[in-house]
Amino acid sequence: MLRFMPVGDSMTIGSAGEHTWRYRLWRHLCESYGGPFTFVGPREELYDKTTDAPTSYAYAEPGFPRTHLAGWGEGWLHMAPLIGEAVREHRPDVLLVSLGLIDLGFYTNAEQTAENVRAFVTCARAARPRIRMVLLPVIPNIRAHADAPFAEQVDRFNVLLAKAVADLDEPRSPILLASPPESYDIHTDTYDGTHPNASGEHRIAGAFAGAMWEAWGIGQAYAAGTS
Repeated sequence: MLRFMPVGDSMTIGSAGEHTWRYRLWRHLCESYGGPFTFVGPREELYDKTTDAPTSYAYAEPGFPRTHLAGWGEGWLHMAPLIGEAVREHRPDVLLVSLGLIDLGFYTNAEQTAENVRAFVTCARAARPRIRMVLLPVIPNIRAHADAPFAEQVDRFNVLLAKAVADLDEPRSPILLASPPESYDIHTDTYDGTHPNASGEHRIAGAFAGAMWEAWGIGQAYAAGTS
């Protein structure tokens, strides 16, 4: 059985009442991948805005493997120390990672964030030497539209992320850099300039699905009409 672990920040954990891109990708793989698979991870909750904590299980569609390693307000800085234990315990074959916005916004500059990417990869491989990874660049958000210095940091980090992927990719533990979600628009694909609405969830799921299909032959290209 192929085991995926979604790793991310608020865009990955999602909040109460949402489907999440994790669900959208699961539905796509159910329809396009010919073998058994599941999602794994140490967490299951959604973020609840009323409690300001990850305390909700109110998925719009709860009938899928909801486990993950994602947290509201967490970034590469936070996940690098956690990934080794999570990989050892839950034995994922593929990590699907969307991180970086929180780091650049509150904790680390582009260069420091890229170093945390490298630490994350090292720890994941120490726990499971043949693990595969798909890394998503930081995608468009409202702060980058309004804050030129922050936008420069995002652009710089995405360049450094691509370099890290090129440096660290190896045959026994391949790393893919996913393309940014096609035609992603913060005005139509988010509900607040950052967090994905249903359209944005599909686009993020499509970015991961497309990378895995093109590089590894997993599934198919993402269909816009996937539920």
